[in-house]
Amino acid sequence: MLNPAKLSHPKLFIILALCWLANTASAENKSITGKQPVSNPFLDLSIEELMKVEVTSASRHSQKLSEVPSAIFVITQDDIRRSGATSIPEALRMAPGVEVARIGTDKWAISIRGFNGRFADKLQVMMDGRSVYNPLFAGVQWEQQDTLMEDIERIEVIRGPNAAVWGANAVNGVINIITKKAADTQGALFSGGGGSFERGFAGARYGGKINDDTHYRFYVKGFTRDHMKTVTGENANDAWHQARGGFRLDHARGIDLFTVQGDIFYNAFGDRLDKSQLSAPIIQAETARGHNEGGNIRLRWDRKFSEKSAIMLQTYYDRVDYRLLTSSIFSAESFDIDLQHRFPLFDKHDVTWGANYRLYHNKVSDTELISFSPREQTNHLASAYIRDEITLLPERLRLNLGSRFDHNDFTGMEIQPNARLMWTPDNQNSIWMAVSRAVRTPSRAENDIQLNTRTLGAIPGLSALLPFPVLAQLNGASNFNSEKLIAYEIGYRHQFSPQASIDISAFYNDYSQLRDLSIGLPLFHASFPPHLILPVGLTNKASGHTHGVEASIEWKPNDKWRLQSSYSYLNMHIHSDSPLRRIDPTTGSADKVSPQHQVSVRSNYDLSEKLQLNLWLRYVSSVDFYQIPGYVTMDAKLVHRPLKNVELFVVGQNLFSQNHREFSADFLPSFPVYIPRGVYAGAEWRF
Repeated sequence: MLNPAKLSHPKLFIILALCWLANTASAENKSITGKQPVSNPFLDLSIEELMKVEVTSASRHSQKLSEVPSAIFVITQDDIRRSGATSIPEALRMAPGVEVARIGTDKWAISIRGFNGRFADKLQVMMDGRSVYNPLFAGVQWEQQDTLMEDIERIEVIRGPNAAVWGANAVNGVINIITKKAADTQGALFSGGGGSFERGFAGARYGGKINDDTHYRFYVKGFTRDHMKTVTGENANDAWHQARGGFRLDHARGIDLFTVQGDIFYNAFGDRLDKSQLSAPIIQAETARGHNEGGNIRLRWDRKFSEKSAIMLQTYYDRVDYRLLTSSIFSAESFDIDLQHRFPLFDKHDVTWGANYRLYHNKVSDTELISFSPREQTNHLASAYIRDEITLLPERLRLNLGSRFDHNDFTGMEIQPNARLMWTPDNQNSIWMAVSRAVRTPSRAENDIQLNTRTLGAIPGLSALLPFPVLAQLNGASNFNSEKLIAYEIGYRHQFSPQASIDISAFYNDYSQLRDLSIGLPLFHASFPPHLILPVGLTNKASGHTHGVEASIEWKPNDKWRLQSSYSYLNMHIHSDSPLRRIDPTTGSADKVSPQHQVSVRSNYDLSEKLQLNLWLRYVSSVDFYQIPGYVTMDAKLVHRPLKNVELFVVGQNLFSQNHREFSADFLPSFPVYIPRGVYAGAEWRF
């Protein structure tokens, strides 16, 4: 609990101001008569109705949220709007079991159920079914993943493996960002604002129709975000500027639906490296500015024969160019085609099968820190999958069996089976359990990279004997294998009433052949100053197991107030014999990188038909590897609607502290930074 005696003046002022605003709004609400409140599609729904919202990521077809035999959480458009989140990573903090830690203005570490890092490699992320996982470095570059936040319909977050559906790298979870159909974004929208950290932002969208069967939309957006301060008080040189635009066209003809969608973007960003962790000859520039730019286009065809029979064909092309002199320069492009067919078989079987092919081409230029051999390469991935949902007892007991068969250029064939059982004894209770196998396939970097990582401060038995710095040089290994997981899960959902529900899940994950580090013979480098190069190789000798519990509770005390809370517990045990395990945050010391406890409490209150107050309290426990203490913070958003189609808002972020730390870079020695308190205001106009 917060101790009032220990509250600083800014904290006390914020709390008093919020109380005053709530009191003023309540008085205004009592004085308004004869007016109908503005409809809110999600706050107007009961919790029971929200549990019937349909999702698609768990099985690749629509099903009710309450009937999914997985640990799934849905972040709705209303959740995003009320949270004040200005980016997808910030919105993901709402989901239990998801670790979101900011490294800098444009950099995040995001994972599910452990193994967090800048390039967390056990998480599959998609936008409208288009994979944004980067097989060059194994992970997601979150600064590239964006859209107009108002156009996101929902974000589906699956905790736990779903590789039988989505393939390799869907090891600890899947995140699918789903945007609205063009027919749901008709008319014009303008939004803009700015503040302390969010220096300025603006967005515009226009949706129209060619005829009753063909709808479209176009959007543009841009923002500038301030640089952060390093822990030494310096400018982190990471101010972020973005420009982005895109379109979507949907055409319906009978039982067919055609979609064409595309985006282009440009990001300008920077970084400041900690030269104390690198020997002088390795890097000349401490700070650098860079940019990335790219685009994508997606085509999709759906034919729906019935509620249980459909065909889908989707293809997309994606390209990005990245340039930051201190770290990496590369261009990458990918092509993907996906076919899926669903049909009923006899009376009890619901079968889904499909095939996928992906081509990934990249070209990497040498920098002071990173080089690849060969510099240019093309990789292929081919896969097939099948899934059968068997009804054992109508409306009571269902068994899901399935597997995916992936063939990649690094390890060949990978088989990832899955079995899930769903028991619904009555309309208020459901229990599910699952056993799954998933793999994380090697990235190209793990095969071909040479990375000048960090200067090692001490090596037992070696550093004390030499007056030279020792530079660790990471080298890829052509024999590096896939990391493997066997996961056991169980979950329970209970509907207390139409206004209250709870969702609990527990898991035990058994990992084998995890990436580990080995040491070669040191090499003397005679450049000035003289130093030793310590070759570091990659092996699959580490293992580990994790277990944890995640719970989320929703309650609507009345029609104007919705409370949502979640708690996540994670316990990790990693076994590694590597002499570098104590300085390896990705595996050897991964159990000290993820917080053990996370708590989130959100309150969304419609004080009147014109005024909303949304509060979001978060607690994250310590990250011991980086010596980061636990923190408590709160975001608040006050919304005023002077007119039905005009929204004015003010948002406070990280209100309980002037600044705090959340994470540090792992492979690249970027300076650790403080996450600042921020306030911004803006307006939105729809017509």
